[in-house]
Amino acid sequence: MAQPPAAPHRNRHLFVPKLVTALREGYGLGDFRHDAIAGLTVAIVALPLAMALAIASGTTPERGLFTAVIAGFIISAFGGSRFQIGGPTGAFVVVVFNIIDRHGYDGLLIATIMAGFMLLAFGLLRFGTYIKYVPQPVVTGFTAGIAVIIFSSQVRDLLGLEIDKLPADFLHQWSAYLTNLATVNPAAIGIAGLTLALIIGLKRWRPRWPGFLIGVLAGTLLALAAGLPVETIGSRFGTIPNMLPSPSLPEVTLERVRVLLPDAFTIALLAGIESLLSAMVADGMTGRRHRSNCELVAQGLANLGSALFGGLPATGAIARTATNIRAGARTPVAGILHAGFLLLFMIALAPLMIYVPLACLAAVLVIVAWNMSEVERFRHLMKAPRGDRVVLLLTFGLTVMVDLTVAIQVGIVLAAILFMVRMAEAVEIQGGVNPLPQHDDGDEDEDSNAREDLPPGVEVFLIRGPLFFGATGQLTDVLASVLERIGVSPKIFILRLRHVPMIDASGAGTLENFLKRCQSQGTIVILSGLQPQPAEIMARMGLTHGGTGAPLLAPDYRSAVATARTLITQD
Repeated sequence: MAQPPAAPHRNRHLFVPKLVTALREGYGLGDFRHDAIAGLTVAIVALPLAMALAIASGTTPERGLFTAVIAGFIISAFGGSRFQIGGPTGAFVVVVFNIIDRHGYDGLLIATIMAGFMLLAFGLLRFGTYIKYVPQPVVTGFTAGIAVIIFSSQVRDLLGLEIDKLPADFLHQWSAYLTNLATVNPAAIGIAGLTLALIIGLKRWRPRWPGFLIGVLAGTLLALAAGLPVETIGSRFGTIPNMLPSPSLPEVTLERVRVLLPDAFTIALLAGIESLLSAMVADGMTGRRHRSNCELVAQGLANLGSALFGGLPATGAIARTATNIRAGARTPVAGILHAGFLLLFMIALAPLMIYVPLACLAAVLVIVAWNMSEVERFRHLMKAPRGDRVVLLLTFGLTVMVDLTVAIQVGIVLAAILFMVRMAEAVEIQGGVNPLPQHDDGDEDEDSNAREDLPPGVEVFLIRGPLFFGATGQLTDVLASVLERIGVSPKIFILRLRHVPMIDASGAGTLENFLKRCQSQGTIVILSGLQPQPAEIMARMGLTHGGTGAPLLAPDYRSAVATARTLITQD
């Protein structure tokens, strides 16, 4: 017998951070040692990456560090995954760059704060179960598009081109590159090439070594030792602060909120999708299970905190989370320590970071872009049905050529339309004296064994599949065509609904119109094999209330035929 108190108990656990769960299980010195090693490893990986992502986003490198420290701490402390590492990611580069270009950095902070509240709402309303179901062609399309844009944005620093302000959109960027091609800097190309070669080589032969950091260090040392004329963090951005800024808020107006609402929704959607994908990857690597709604709440708090300290939008980072797991992390303490180590690096190494060549960071982002592109998954999806290929290519093209917000909106809407079309095509409606075709002989459900001859004046419809708004037109057309075919109104209609798993308001509305038409013509309707969900919806909407003209209900087709025969005999 069910115990009512169990449900509230389970619901309370939906929002308990995994840090609390891990500490309750017992936390010893051995656990701390493993977490400390993992946290240090991830911090070493995140240090150059956070700065590179911030620069690619059109802002200064320290803002990437602020984000990694503040958001990384909050996501690990309050999140629903044991191993999630949070911070700036490549998915936000395009969004952040465009927002800063159109609305300034204050506009980005406002959009990030709004996105934080949206993510809090998503989690508290328990949308975490559903936000993971964005179609794969949409996710792959915009992820590959972002990868192309990240690569495009780094060509200036890879080649050392002298361009004062890089345009925001893809086509104008390449126009600027071609126009300024004469300003190529061979030293920058050499530094970028060395960094790329080291990162790729270490990933192949020494995968456990921090390839990003080693590549950046080698390129920096070479540039300093040889006195190469390359642009550095210091020459473009000046000094890097060695402490976190004081919390502050931008000036917020209703007009700015209205204008930034689409951008805020894009940030929230991207943060939700990527964080839950990252948590699912971590689950697959460890056999653990994350709490999706708790994770969304933590993402909301992290984005609010990041904006408060002058950072960037943040989410779970798949590559850093995987690194955390491989380095031996056991609890969310590893992610907290990763944020602490990054803060120590910033305090101790800020005076040295100004010497890092921008070509080195551009090489880091080229690797990030390649990893994001998911070339093999893209190729695999190109073998999918035509509709999925259209969604993939359209989302990819709109991301690169137009805008990520538009790409996501169009991709999701088009994917939803294709899904509805496919679901409508899956609905099968059969009518006639013998509604069961011969290939159903092997069907072992109780309806399929009744093949009695129907009495005169009885018509049968067999419906298979969900009866939702996409299929209502088909149902209406079939009902009308059968009525025209038989020429006269039958005395009884049997609607076999055993194979209808669900019905929505549109489907119920179509059935209601059919029932009213039958009532006006004196035709009795019998519904057989009604499933729980359709039965509940139809009862709620008053279709089976038992009044005049209401259909009769039969548990199965055999009973429906027996009822019809009785009614015909009585008549």
